[in-house]
Amino acid sequence: MKLFYSPGACSLSPHIVALEAGIPLQLEKVDLGAKRTEGSQDFWQVNPKGYVPALLLDNGELLTEGPAIVQYLADLKPQSGLAPANGTLPRYRQQESLGYINSELHKTYSPLFNPATPAEVRQERKDYLRRRYAPLDAVLAKQDWLLGDQFTAADAYLFTVTNWARMVDLDLSEFPALMAFQKRVAARPKVKEAMLAEGLMQAA
Repeated sequence: MKLFYSPGACSLSPHIVALEAGIPLQLEKVDLGAKRTEGSQDFWQVNPKGYVPALLLDNGELLTEGPAIVQYLADLKPQSGLAPANGTLPRYRQQESLGYINSELHKTYSPLFNPATPAEVRQERKDYLRRRYAPLDAVLAKQDWLLGDQFTAADAYLFTVTNWARMVDLDLSEFPALMAFQKRVAARPKVKEAMLAEGLMQAA
């Protein structure tokens, strides 16, 4: 399988999940501005949506959308514990978390990366993000991971998205449990491996 990614983008989440699950992936970097892959392909021809992540399956099909990709990868290795079993309440809790991160956090960051976004809109989006982080901080104050005592794909997604805060000058210091969570995830060996592979950190 091949994962089309852009360093530090939301594609970091499936990259982490694949490494945590022990699933070998071929990586192909995408220049999202030029819409060209590392191998000089027109990325529009790879993924008509024009964004990452995109996972090229061994049968030639393309799977897109991060929440779908991470669940697919986790289900390939159920023993990894990265996704609860289908049909169980914990599975729906994970889908609940992935949906919340996707709609309430991920998309809210988008205008903050656009230099043309007016200052008042930028401030409104930051305030909105802080309100949406509050319930997550409350959960993480009681347990290490979003679903309890097991690191899952939802944690990989939250970590990835929350890493963007420093890029857009969003101060999240009012959420100590969230900040501790970010440190816990960053310390995981497979997370370090993913970040090193994407050039997001230097080797020790």
